[in-house]
Amino acid sequence: MMDSIKPNSMFAEYTRMIGQFRLPGIDVAAILESRRKDFAAFVEANTTALAGAQSLALKQADMFRSTLSELQALVTRGAQSGDQPPPNAGEAVRQALHKAMVDMQQLADAAYRAQSDSVAVITKRVAERVEELKSLFVPKK
Repeated sequence: MMDSIKPNSMFAEYTRMIGQFRLPGIDVAAILESRRKDFAAFVEANTTALAGAQSLALKQADMFRSTLSELQALVTRGAQSGDQPPPNAGEAVRQALHKAMVDMQQLADAAYRAQSDSVAVITKRVAERVEELKSLFVPKK
């Protein structure tokens, strides 16, 4: 059944279906425009969430590559120095842990921004929808 539905024509089909009904006192065009705005807000929220997830994944990959490079450099230095650990191994570990904490904070901030942006889109549309509903119930003069 889902194979017969084309995403590009879903809203057009919805519009055609609703447009068939003519009820006194109900502005079908306003209802359709409201649903179009709902759909647009939903698409925008999902696009924002996807962009945030992609950004987060790219940051994680960059951090992973950076950490592996640092680890490789540390191991290489250790192998070159023989059996004795490098004199600044403790400092290198401290710096690596500090960098990991900073990276985790950046990831948390990026995730928060992505969620906030998506929620803001939906919140804005809900507020618009409330105003639309209020205007529907205002008696016409």
